[in-house]
Amino acid sequence: TSVTASPPRPHTNEHRPVGRSDQVHHWILLTSQALGTIWRLGKGSVMLAVSFLGASLCYFRRLHLYLGHRLKWWIGYLQRKFKRNLSVEAEVDLLSYCAREWKGETPRAKLMRKAYEELFWRYHIKCVRQVKRDNYDALRSVLFQIFSRGISFPSWMKEKDIVKLPEKLLFSQGCNWIQQYSFGPEKYTGSNVFGKLRKCVELLKTQWTEFNGIKDYHKRGCMCNILFSDAILEYKLYEALKFIMLYQVTEVYEQMKTKKVIPSLFRLLFARETSSDPLSFMMNHLNSVGDTCGLEQIDMFILGYSLEVKIKVFRLFKFNSRDFEVCYPEEPLREWPEISLLTENDRHYHIPVF
Repeated sequence: TSVTASPPRPHTNEHRPVGRSDQVHHWILLTSQALGTIWRLGKGSVMLAVSFLGASLCYFRRLHLYLGHRLKWWIGYLQRKFKRNLSVEAEVDLLSYCAREWKGETPRAKLMRKAYEELFWRYHIKCVRQVKRDNYDALRSVLFQIFSRGISFPSWMKEKDIVKLPEKLLFSQGCNWIQQYSFGPEKYTGSNVFGKLRKCVELLKTQWTEFNGIKDYHKRGCMCNILFSDAILEYKLYEALKFIMLYQVTEVYEQMKTKKVIPSLFRLLFARETSSDPLSFMMNHLNSVGDTCGLEQIDMFILGYSLEVKIKVFRLFKFNSRDFEVCYPEEPLREWPEISLLTENDRHYHIPVF
């Protein structure tokens, strides 16, 4: 029996799929390892970058806060250094000022609110200028209005050179006690008192002449803002006003000794034990003005008489009484310009604006 040989089987790739699978697996593994390595490297870089960014933000935040703090300090410093420290502030609404200053339901607060409402509705006062609170504020309130309104010199000042008045008291009237004159808080006395008084009076004359020559109201206002922000010049002007008051007291006292008729307010002044003559008036009253006290009521009379102005004062704490509105002097000798003040306690004064 013959056996027929079977034909040879064709060659097949039975193991090739397995090889491809290994290769794919190998490439996937390599790719995974590469990506893992890249991720580890990238993750470290990202973390480092994030940490650096966070540290940078923290640093710049602190730097911003520090620079902001320093900038704020410098701005405040420059403002304090160069800002005009006005001793007479700008106008503010009267009733708004009252509401801010007199809150609550105490009897005094209620009285003050009623007094301010009276000024607003009856006297048509719409605004108020706050005046720096010190022992010169009555003098400041009066002089500011004289300058801002361009009020002219008193008639007697036009006839005399007021710069020479200190020497006149000494040499013509023998008032050598003038050397005990005290310049407010400075308390200066001595042989140079005449030189200091002369400079003060000369400054008053110069400034008064300048303001009186300015016809534009707004320009006078700007000039007042400059002048009343200079504490040294102000101080000299107020001492000059004090001396003018002393000079008038001395003049009237000399008239009284010669039996001449003198204004009634001076009779009241000389009737007091503490002001029976010009020296006692200076030592017991005038020398303290600007230092430990301001002007008393009788001093306001003398100031108005000396400057030839009628000083009307609204005394708010006297609301609903005959002393709510008073004038210094009560009966001016002529048609003098009128200046208005308001006070809540007879110690500190503000300027009402109609």
